[in-house]
Amino acid sequence: MLFTGKDLTKIIVPLMIEQLLAISIGIIDSMMVASAGEAAVSGVSLVDTLNLFWVYLFTALAGGGAVVISQLIGKKDLEKASQSAKQLIWIVLIISTTLAVLVLSFKSPLLRLVFGKIDDEVMSNAKVYLTFTALSYPFFAIYNGCAATFRAMGNSKISMIASIIMNVINVFGNAILIFIFKLGAAGAAIATLCARIVGAVMMLTLVHNKNNLIHIEKIYMYKPDFLLIKKICSIGIPNGMENSMFQFGKVMTQSLISTFGTAQIAANAVGNAMAPLQYVPGNALGLTMITVIGRCVGAGEKEQAKKYAIKLLGITYSAIILISVFMWIFAEPVIALYGLSPESSGLACELMLLHCLAVSTVWPSGFTLPNSFRAASDVKFTMLVSVCSMWVFRVGLSYVFGLYLNMGVKGVWLAMFCDWSFRATVYLIRYIKGAWLKYV
Repeated sequence: MLFTGKDLTKIIVPLMIEQLLAISIGIIDSMMVASAGEAAVSGVSLVDTLNLFWVYLFTALAGGGAVVISQLIGKKDLEKASQSAKQLIWIVLIISTTLAVLVLSFKSPLLRLVFGKIDDEVMSNAKVYLTFTALSYPFFAIYNGCAATFRAMGNSKISMIASIIMNVINVFGNAILIFIFKLGAAGAAIATLCARIVGAVMMLTLVHNKNNLIHIEKIYMYKPDFLLIKKICSIGIPNGMENSMFQFGKVMTQSLISTFGTAQIAANAVGNAMAPLQYVPGNALGLTMITVIGRCVGAGEKEQAKKYAIKLLGITYSAIILISVFMWIFAEPVIALYGLSPESSGLACELMLLHCLAVSTVWPSGFTLPNSFRAASDVKFTMLVSVCSMWVFRVGLSYVFGLYLNMGVKGVWLAMFCDWSFRATVYLIRYIKGAWLKYV
């Protein structure tokens, strides 16, 4: 076997911690910015919605690079794997820099186009926040590219440590710039920029270490390898489109929920704040699949790829069920901390209990398992299934259940569960038939 239980643990545990940090830092950021007033937190919230599209793009491209690098490591072609890492970093740097220039050049019309007419004070905060976060795009992209390289090597501990350092810088930066210098949204953005600069420099330095399984030499000397670029983009771009469409669908359902009244909006907000904790194991194991299955595919070990895919899926189910049981038990006291009205609290509890049931039964097969397909270069199928399922079930049925059947926010969540169930069914059938390995 290519990976022992100890090898898998070394990959999974740091990724779990990193994913948990990503969720907690978002909550801390929101709380700190909120102290600067409603206009500041509104501006930041709007821009973060926009920034998510670019985050998904950079993450998807990095994921495409990780697949290529993992497969080459499996083939024991370490020189080509190192070249792929260098190509990946330059690809994300060029794309992110171009995007940053475009966003900075057209930030005002872009914000007006996406969000329409908003309050002048909110727009002012959104502009300044977008300015500094756009400057951070290249550094965030470089960090992601390097992190993906280390994960492909099976060394997720490096990206976890870098993530911890970045989060500490971000929190202390926020505290100083928001609470002491009273910079509000600008302070939050500057702290994010500084954290990402440090993360990018740190990861670039570490990826040059010759003691690594693969390493980059002379990053400043770049010659495009269009064959490798095509291979990375052929995996990264469909994945990026899938993620971006997913985010767009979420925005549409959020828009629908905003018409259901304050009590339902509040219940949905609390549910959305708590739900990501249950996704942490699935996201971590999904990244693990990229490394493990990619390595198996590269080595031509199709049977091992199948066994590891089902083993990692089983670990995902076990972890999510455990978390869901705790959330089921403590849902009411935790939701009570939000100080909602009895109507909102009752609905939020109902949503969370339904979510615990759905996330424990179908979510892992619908969202974690397809990463094994992507690791085997089967990306177009997952993109088509994801996009179709999103529009037909999550968006389409949200309007049918929520609006026309007058089920409100509960109908929107049931539509989401239908989306998950469809994906899970299709992906399990594809796994059993082995069609996902035809690209190997």
